[in-house]
Amino acid sequence: EGQCLRGLTMAGIKTASGEYIDDSWELSVFVEDLGPEAEPVPLRVSGSMHVGGVMLQIVDKLKLQRDWSDHALWWEQKKMWLLNTHWSLDKYGILADARLLYTPQHKPVRLSLPNQCVVRIRANFAQPVFSAVIDICRVLGIRHPEELSLLRAPAEKEKRKHKEKEASATETFDLTGVRLPTNAEQQLFRGMPAHFSDSAHTEACYRMLSISQTGVTPEQILRMHRPGSIVEKTQINSRWLDSSRTLLQQDIKENDHLWLRFKYYSFFDLEPKYDAVRINQLYEQARWSVLLEETDCTEEEMVVFAALQYRINQLSLNTNPADHAGDSGLDDLDAALATLEVKLEGKSATPNVLDSLTDIPELKDYLRILRPRKLTLKGYKQYWVTFKETSISYYKSPEEALGEPVQQLNLKGCEVVPDVNISGQKFCIKLLVPSPDGMSEIHLRCGDEQQYAHWMAGCRLAAKGKTMADASYKAEVQNILSFLQLQRANPDAPLATEAEGTQWLVSPRYQKKFKPKQLTPRILEAYQNVAQLSLIDAKMKFIQAWQSLPDFGISYFVVRFKGSRKDEILGIANNRLIRIDLAVGDVVKTWRYNNMRQWNVNWDIRQVAIEFDEHINVAFSCLSASCKTVHEYIGGYIFLSTRTADSGQELKEDLFHKLTGGHEAL
Repeated sequence: EGQCLRGLTMAGIKTASGEYIDDSWELSVFVEDLGPEAEPVPLRVSGSMHVGGVMLQIVDKLKLQRDWSDHALWWEQKKMWLLNTHWSLDKYGILADARLLYTPQHKPVRLSLPNQCVVRIRANFAQPVFSAVIDICRVLGIRHPEELSLLRAPAEKEKRKHKEKEASATETFDLTGVRLPTNAEQQLFRGMPAHFSDSAHTEACYRMLSISQTGVTPEQILRMHRPGSIVEKTQINSRWLDSSRTLLQQDIKENDHLWLRFKYYSFFDLEPKYDAVRINQLYEQARWSVLLEETDCTEEEMVVFAALQYRINQLSLNTNPADHAGDSGLDDLDAALATLEVKLEGKSATPNVLDSLTDIPELKDYLRILRPRKLTLKGYKQYWVTFKETSISYYKSPEEALGEPVQQLNLKGCEVVPDVNISGQKFCIKLLVPSPDGMSEIHLRCGDEQQYAHWMAGCRLAAKGKTMADASYKAEVQNILSFLQLQRANPDAPLATEAEGTQWLVSPRYQKKFKPKQLTPRILEAYQNVAQLSLIDAKMKFIQAWQSLPDFGISYFVVRFKGSRKDEILGIANNRLIRIDLAVGDVVKTWRYNNMRQWNVNWDIRQVAIEFDEHINVAFSCLSASCKTVHEYIGGYIFLSTRTADSGQELKEDLFHKLTGGHEAL
C-alpha cells in the first residue's frame, strides 16, 4: 500500500518547463455511475501502480459520497475484469490506450423462471456464470444449483416484443433488494427462507416461486413456441451461456432478459421438507415440457399428466407457503425414533448386502418376441425367455433352455423404450441393443402388468449394467406399476364435479384431437386415481411420470460425424450419448458414459473427440451450437455423477470447471 501511495504522490510532478519528471502517463477511465454521456475521468498513473491504487484515485477525484465497495475495473478491449487489485498495471499489460470502465460487479437482470414468471434479481457479472447461478439460487431458495444454468432469452419480433413488455410490466417480481451474507446457513421462518418474510411483496414472491401457477389458458399455450421437429428441438441448446465465463464477457448487459432452467436432468436428493421452490420449479419445467410437446407422450400418458395438473391446481388455489413446513419437528422425531429402534433391535431396514451379492434373482417366463426387419410382416412368436444378470436368452421351449439359445442379448448399454396401451392390453418393451454394425432391435410383449413391470425394471437396470439384485429393483417395479395404475380407467369411481376448461391441461396436439366433451370425462376418470394425493406428492408423481417417458432428459444437437457426409442429431442424456438419424428420427447408436475413457475438444477445428472402451473412437463437429456447450454437457453430467450423500453441501466448483471448461478455463 505504501508503494502504491508513493506512486500516487510522485506521479504527475512537472518541471518548470512543464515536462513530467517521472515515467507517469495519462489513463482515462469511464465511470458507469456518471451516465453514458459523461466524459472519462483522466488519471496520472505509472506502470508500477496497483489496480487498487487506480480505484482509490478514481474515488478521490469523483468526491461522491456513496458505497463503492462493489465496484471494479472492466477492460473493454480484452473483455476482462481486473479483480486482482494488488496486480500492477504492467502485470496486466495495461497501456494508455486501454478503455477501462469503473462499474458495479452486481447488476440487476430480468430472469424468466421455469414457471414462466419473471423476477428482477441481482446477478454477479464479475464471476463465472456457474458462481452467478449459485448466488441466484441462494436468493430463490433452490438447493443443488449445479443442476441449473442460464440461457439467453429468444429474440422476439418487434410487434410481439411490445405486447410482451406491456404484459410483463405488471408481472415482474423484484428481489434486487435482497442481500444475503455469504456462506450463511439459510434460516427458515414461518415455513420459508427468512429473507422472504420481510414484507408482503417478498412473501408474494415466495408464493409465486413455491406454488404452482393456475391461470393458464389454451390460447396462452397455443401462442408459445413449440418445436415442430427434432431439428427445432436443438435450437434452445444454442442459447446456453458458457458456465466458465462471466456475464459481461458474454455481452450480457444490465436489465437484460435471461432464462433460468434446469439444464442437467439429474436431480439429486429431492427433499419435500427443504425443496418447496426446487420441486415446484422442476414440476413447472416438466409441465411445460409436456404441454409444449418438447417431450413426446402417448394419449394415455397425457391424460394422466392432465389429471395430476388438475389435482395440483385444485390444491394450489388455497395453499399457503407456510403449509409446506408441516410438523417437521415431529417428522424428525419419528425418523430418529425409527433409527434408534433399528439400532436397539439390531435390525436394519436395508437387506443384507452379502445375501444380495450371492443371490441374484432371475426371471423365466413365456414372452412373445418380435424382431422387426425391413420388408417383412412377420408377427410375434412365443418363446421361453430367461433373464440372468444383465443378459436375456430365448429358447423355443423350457426343455431347450439347457442347450444353446435361439439368441442371447447382453442389455448393458442398450436403449429401453416402453410401448404400452392399457386399454388395448398392450405391454411391450422395445430394446435397441448395441451391436458392431449399429443397433439391433427386438420387441418383448408381456401378458399383463405384473409381468411387464418385473421385466421392464430388469431391462432398465441391465441397461445401466446393474442386476436385479440391486436394491433399487423392487422400487423400480413399484414405480412402473403405480404409473400403469394411474393410466388405468376406473369406471366404478364416482365422477368428480365437471372440470372447468380441461383443454389447457393437455398439449395442442390433443386439444385438436379431442373436443372438450370427449376430453373432460377421460381426465376426470383418471383423476379418481390421484384424488387422494397431497400437493407435494402430486408434484413428485408428475416429475416421476415425466422421468419415465422414453424422450425424457435428452438435449439435442445437430452435428456432423467425422467421415460422414450428412448432418445427424446427437442426443445427450444423463448417462449416455445417442446418435440419431436426422431424417427418420431413429436411434442409430448409443454410447454410455461409464464406457468412456476420455474426451477432448480440438478448439482449432471445433471438433469433439471421444474414446470409449474397446478402442471405439467417435469424433464430431457441432453445427447447431458451440462445441463448448456439448463439452460442458458431457463434463457436467460426469461432474454430477460424482455427488454423494455424504459429501455434504460443499460444491467442488474447481472440479466442475476442470471437467467442463476446456483450455479456456485452464
